[in-house]
Amino acid sequence: MDSSYFVGWGTLSLINAGIAQGKNRSGLNWFLLSLLLGPVATFFLVISEKR
Repeated sequence: MDSSYFVGWGTLSLINAGIAQGKNRSGLNWFLLSLLLGPVATFFLVISEKR
């Protein structure tokens, strides 16, 4: 596979962790979830309410 694919996926995971922390959620959990689900995790994180 192209290495830029993995760089993009990792970057998305880091962005999701930052968004999660901004919504008072666990950044580590969302980082790991984003590594598995990618854009789907982003969608759920964006539509979720802030705690």
